Amino acid sequence: MKNLRHFEVIIVGGSYAGLSAAMALGRSLRKVLIIDSGKACNRQTPHSHNFITQDGVAPAEISEKAKAQVLQYDTVEFLSDWVQGVMKVDQSFEIKTKNDLTFTADKVLFTTGVTDVMPEIPGFSECWGISVLHCPYCHGYEVKHENIGILANGEVAFELCQLIQHWTNQLSLFTNGPAILTAEQKAFIAQLNIEIIEKEIAELKHSAAYLEGVAFKDGTQCDLTAIFARVETDQHCHIPAQLGCELNEQGYLEVDFFQKTSVNGIFAAGDNTTPLRTVSIAVAAGTKAGVSINKELIGEQLSKRAN
Repeated sequence: MKNLRHFEVIIVGGSYAGLSAAMALGRSLRKVLIIDSGKACNRQTPHSHNFITQDGVAPAEISEKAKAQVLQYDTVEFLSDWVQGVMKVDQSFEIKTKNDLTFTADKVLFTTGVTDVMPEIPGFSECWGISVLHCPYCHGYEVKHENIGILANGEVAFELCQLIQHWTNQLSLFTNGPAILTAEQKAFIAQLNIEIIEKEIAELKHSAAYLEGVAFKDGTQCDLTAIFARVETDQHCHIPAQLGCELNEQGYLEVDFFQKTSVNGIFAAGDNTTPLRTVSIAVAAGTKAGVSINKELIGEQLSKRAN
């Protein structure tokens, strides 16, 4: 078969979780191939925070440093390509890429992240990860005490109002149309001194992705430094689901404590498994996945010897 090579583990996705898993596996003397498309979820974000030793460092810089360290282990290889198909063949997996390469592996780890589904508001996607923010733990400190907005409605809006008010007392809730909040929720939000603005948004005004304000369809405008929003997400890679891996109600891959999916031999780690999207959590999950995969391989190899 053309270009057929076998690895003990193939990791689909070479960002934080994937590289972390590869390091654990490389240090366990495992033959590993990382296949990465170069489309990291946070590639637009200028600085990463809330990760000790790397606070304030650019995400791409963290990835490049991690990649260089991982590839010092001579059993680990990195391929810039796009996985287009994975198929179970006997006791292993066959992986095909966009560049017409084919590999086999005993185990597959998906660290493929998610795709953010942006609302159709001009300026939103341009500011995403820069001044339109998803996580106060990652970015709240940098906009503390500033004039901040929340773009949400319903239960999500109620939750975010309680969370974000801790970072500033200059907070407004933009529901982009009629608020779908209960009377009790509106009263509670009012007690927090958060104004609920139900006007429809025309666009987010910004300069080089740094927010300047919200323009409404009625011609008025509100000045802001940043907006927090929780967008819908979709699996960046649908191959695990096609292989039968179960998804939870939120659309994330179901994994157990050891990062195992519902399909034997397939593992997952990182943003595709959890809404807690921080670099440190992805790194920890990747390490756990690498350790778990190595342990499973040891068990299978010892079982074969015994037989």
